[in-house]
Amino acid sequence: MTPSPTIHASAVLVGARAVLIRGPSGAGKSRLALALIEAAQAATLRFARLVADDRVHLEPVHARLLVRPADALRGLIEVRGFGIRQLPFEPVAVVGLVVDLQSADGERLPAAALHETDVSGIRLPRLAVASGIEPMPMVLAALQAIPPVSH
Repeated sequence: MTPSPTIHASAVLVGARAVLIRGPSGAGKSRLALALIEAAQAATLRFARLVADDRVHLEPVHARLLVRPADALRGLIEVRGFGIRQLPFEPVAVVGLVVDLQSADGERLPAAALHETDVSGIRLPRLAVASGIEPMPMVLAALQAIPPVSH
């Protein structure tokens, strides 16, 4: 099977679902990914592990969107000012939240905290974060607002 093309994004498995972080270069995708991982280390989140930084493969499977790291970047993350670091990583995860950084439709006080987006034919909760807004508090609130995974 040929892997899907990569897109410019990062992903972190938080609990049972991954947070897919999109945005332009320099928007803070790696910084948000590290903040989620550090939140788990500080016990703010139960679990968080890197899936991918910078480039990801997305694949719709059975009404779920899977995310995988690009082969050449597995376990690698950019830490601004320090360079590339190696971290433990998940080889695949199911996306449960899309975060768009520096989003033109991000609002300071949105009418609804979460909207939806379509990625590869899969509808997912979406959080739009405007430029200049610290995303971590919004992402933590969004993660609490999403219903738990049902099996």
